[in-house]
Amino acid sequence: MDPTVPTARLASSVVVPLVKKLFQQDGPGAGLVDRPVRISSLVSFRGEKRTLSEQDLHKLTATLVRRAVEPAGPGERPVPIGEDASVALALARTLYSLGDLDMEDVQAVRFGPQALARAMRSVEPNATRHLSAAAANLHDALLETACVYILHFFTQRSTFVPRTLVQHSQALADSLARTDELLRRVPSQFTQDALFEARYAAHIAHKHNMLTIYGIDLTNSPEQWPLDAAYLSLEAGFAHESRRAPIRGEHATIRAEHAFHGRDRVLLRGEAGSGKTTLVQWMAVTAARQDRAILREGGSPLAPFADRVPFVLPIRSLTRQDDDLPTPDHFLSRIRSPLAAAQPPGWTDRVLAAGRGLILIDGIDETPEKVRERTRRWLQDLITVYPGNLWLVTSRPSAVRPRWLAAETFAELSLAPMSRSGVDSFIHRWHNAARSVSESDEQREQLDMYETSLGAAVRSKNDLARLATNPLMCGLICALHCDRRGYLPHARKELYEAALSMLLSRRDRERDMASPDGVELTEEPKIRLLQRLAYKFILNGKAELDYSHAERIIADTLPGVPVAAAQGDASTIFRHLLLRSGLLREPADGSIDFIHRTFQDYLGAKAAVEEGDISLLVLRAAETQWEDVIRMAAAHARPAECAEFLLDIARRGDSSNSGYRRTQLHLVAAAAMEHATELQPRVRAEIKERTAALIPPKTSAEAKDLAGIGSVALELLPGPHGLTDEQCLLTVETAVLIGGEAALPLLSQYRDHPAVPVQQLLSTAWHRFDTRAYAESVLAGLTEDEVYYEVTSQDELTTLRELATPSRLRVADGLTSADLVRHVRPGRLTHLWVPGSMSATWFWLSGFPLLHTLTLAPGRPEPAPGLPVPGVPVPTLDLSSLAAHPALRTVRVVVDQPLAGTEHLAGTVEVVEVRQTELTW
Repeated sequence: MDPTVPTARLASSVVVPLVKKLFQQDGPGAGLVDRPVRISSLVSFRGEKRTLSEQDLHKLTATLVRRAVEPAGPGERPVPIGEDASVALALARTLYSLGDLDMEDVQAVRFGPQALARAMRSVEPNATRHLSAAAANLHDALLETACVYILHFFTQRSTFVPRTLVQHSQALADSLARTDELLRRVPSQFTQDALFEARYAAHIAHKHNMLTIYGIDLTNSPEQWPLDAAYLSLEAGFAHESRRAPIRGEHATIRAEHAFHGRDRVLLRGEAGSGKTTLVQWMAVTAARQDRAILREGGSPLAPFADRVPFVLPIRSLTRQDDDLPTPDHFLSRIRSPLAAAQPPGWTDRVLAAGRGLILIDGIDETPEKVRERTRRWLQDLITVYPGNLWLVTSRPSAVRPRWLAAETFAELSLAPMSRSGVDSFIHRWHNAARSVSESDEQREQLDMYETSLGAAVRSKNDLARLATNPLMCGLICALHCDRRGYLPHARKELYEAALSMLLSRRDRERDMASPDGVELTEEPKIRLLQRLAYKFILNGKAELDYSHAERIIADTLPGVPVAAAQGDASTIFRHLLLRSGLLREPADGSIDFIHRTFQDYLGAKAAVEEGDISLLVLRAAETQWEDVIRMAAAHARPAECAEFLLDIARRGDSSNSGYRRTQLHLVAAAAMEHATELQPRVRAEIKERTAALIPPKTSAEAKDLAGIGSVALELLPGPHGLTDEQCLLTVETAVLIGGEAALPLLSQYRDHPAVPVQQLLSTAWHRFDTRAYAESVLAGLTEDEVYYEVTSQDELTTLRELATPSRLRVADGLTSADLVRHVRPGRLTHLWVPGSMSATWFWLSGFPLLHTLTLAPGRPEPAPGLPVPGVPVPTLDLSSLAAHPALRTVRVVVDQPLAGTEHLAGTVEVVEVRQTELTW
């Protein structure tokens, strides 16, 4: 049934009387003038002579909306009944902006109704912010209709400039007639858009609402699970250039799904398997479902997803056919969406132009470097043309340089490794999913036992804990633990070997599942074929390949794998691997990729070593896309081969003219060395000799350089034994700058270091980490009483209360005296550092009987309207209430801080003035 057109019901007889009430009527004596007049002087709801109140204006727009949506025969309402009032209120706010327009009547008529509507929307851009897509479109349609009549009204006023009257009056009359006629005959664009968006949202919610839980191999179990049941919230931290100058309010980690709370452009970095793509799916489904009860709950961090249209754009799909990136009208066709041909012409442009898009660009690292730079320029063009949308770009950490999108004002976030509680939660969710498809009480009891034993193993075995750092590896560990009845491998190579064995052979064999296509291959020939396929992926710099290309690779490999060649041609064998290996998937019709990049890199490295391409690996050692390939190649290579491989990488670093590249190659060689099964002592000595010049760092600049290299450097940072105090400080600084839970085991080794600067850095660095994990791993073991612990949130205060409250505490702006009284244990606190603006009086400090030293940092008053910050007088600190504190001995303030009430302090209290630069820890 075709929907009716709401604005077709708004003929001149309906709108003209309402529009006239918006403007003052010409009084007696009004005559012709020889110049235009400002619109703001004509409205009837502004100024001293206003005749129309805001409430009256709202009543007018309510009437307009009611007449536009009232039933007029068969058809659908343009908006749900409950949204009529919201549309009317938004339209009233927009029309009220007529009083703020810096525009004359002649100018407005010359611009036309659409330009006038745009000008009004620009004055009140948030009027439609909380409307649904259909309601916002209705608002815009009614606004443009009203603008036609407003301009027609201008041309009929006696004071309108005579020389423009005839020309513009005739043009508007014609426009008015055409508008009335077209609105009666032509379906509205916004109705078509709304209907398509409903179909599109349902498609996105269905397509992206399933996740793969690796390795669940119980009888008749599904291979995928609903996102709602399987999604695990992860933490993300902000990228900073220096620990000494964090972005205010952004030094604590946040939940990754809250990335758009207070920002609209985010570059999200994460290691392989860290959950980047899963987060993209979650955001797309959240926006598509439009659960307004959740999205709009007061101040919800999820509010930015309200009324957004998600576009999930994997870079590998956008560049599948060539390196050219699509224009918005080809977004759906390039990702091969089944709805591509159904979208109304210009729909994507209208969505993005209205600032309603949620653009999720996944996997910058899965393209060659030349395409990444082209992608950045493509993004720049899109953001310039379509401001106001939400943009998320994901990448592996080292694939793009720091601040890669800083010019486009992207905030940089890094997915943190899973915390201990996150790993526990994942293990519980995984086993719950398995229990839900178990067919017997015995299976469920076994799963209960496996869950308990695996949780204990992860907490007690460091090697296993180092592997369980992201959702992919946790899923594999859970699957292997269940599959092997409680036995787990302890090294990365062994873990992948066991996972491949489970996926390629044991899974189907132990389920008594016959091959549906008649092809029966053991594990070894499957690996031979898959590793050759993986190597071609890597060599081509692609994360996806077309079917035809993949089949050609299999055809070239089959002669060397006769047991596979005997069972079918390349097409048959390829199809078998796609359907039954568990390692390949079909992200879009006609293309394939590996279920995860880690398997691709592991198998590709095995192929490179077996084919003798060691020299090629050395040439690619400095490329971020090859990092895991290089490490796994060292694990696969024979001892002599591995020795020559690692030395060649190190020597290539020796000959580099770039200090950064030299450092990078030396560290890559050292990191890969840790995966070698067997290596001659002299080779280890040579590589360690090179890294000894780099690690530990000797200056803060070197610490920042090492941190820029990322996880490779973190693996090589030493513990405190044998280091000087300065080396310890710089090593800790490097680990803090790299961040993430992977740094916690190293930082915990320094928690009992006697140097005060080391302990001070550790006590202030927890804003970069998961609060609880850092407190338990590092803060709980600090032994130095002469350092201040810095707290910036109630969560940190609560965590400190659960530990032993430190004797020294520095409190950031934003916390209150009530927070301190509620959360800080009074029995140990001796030194307190708070903003002087925290409290008007200090009687509450008497609740801390051992407090003897108080530092009052300069207040941070808000700037007065119209005045720069320096123009605001520094507020006076009244110290008289400190007399109520019997143990207080020292009060530190900055020089020139105005004070009052010092005469009430006891003679035992010393007020010490220090310079701002001397107000140190």
